[in-house]
Amino acid sequence: MVIPLVAAERQNLETLMLAENQLVELAREGNERAIRMIIQRYNRRLFRTARAIIRDDAEAEDIVQAAYVQAFTHLALFRGKARLSTWLTRIVLNEALGRIRRQRKTTGLEDLDMQLKNHGGQVLQFPMSLAVSDPEMELSRSEVRTLLEHAVDGLPVDFRAVFVLRDVEGMSTEETSAHLDIRIETVKTRLHRARKLMRVAIEKQLAGAFSALFPFDGSRCSSMADRVIVALQSRTKA
Repeated sequence: MVIPLVAAERQNLETLMLAENQLVELAREGNERAIRMIIQRYNRRLFRTARAIIRDDAEAEDIVQAAYVQAFTHLALFRGKARLSTWLTRIVLNEALGRIRRQRKTTGLEDLDMQLKNHGGQVLQFPMSLAVSDPEMELSRSEVRTLLEHAVDGLPVDFRAVFVLRDVEGMSTEETSAHLDIRIETVKTRLHRARKLMRVAIEKQLAGAFSALFPFDGSRCSSMADRVIVALQSRTKA
């Protein structure tokens, strides 16, 4: 039996099916549903982009919010020469870099190469894509994610931005180049160095854990001793 959609549900479904340019036109007219749909489509990418620069969840959210306000206020300036996601990402990057300039007196993404020293930061909360019902598996996923997030946080800001867009968001080299407004060769170089730094950071964090692999102590050890004693006693009796 087909359940008929109510008017609101039908409108929501129709909005979901709209192409980007149609959503932009509706948003220009102040259509709230279209604005919400655009936000839902790009929230994760923009948050990850801001978080890759700032390394603070609360400030990254504030940056994304400010970028949305700026974008929807000046949506008439969007000419469609680039994708909407590219335009929004550039606004987020400019907002994030502007804050870094004010905080650290640096000058722009290209000029931030290797200027920021590796230091601890809050953990980047990448969303879990799969629901996990097993508590032990969920804990294991959480530990691995935390390990990776700390390694990402330790990257220099320019490498971190490329790594997040390429390996976390899954953008192509060309898309990353357009979003960050840097050359394709620069994207490739930074990604290669970022992956190398990630590998070194993860190896360092894991090095101290190797001695704990395959534990055989406690009750397992005692149980083994008990079984050996029983086996020896049975042989003696025989």
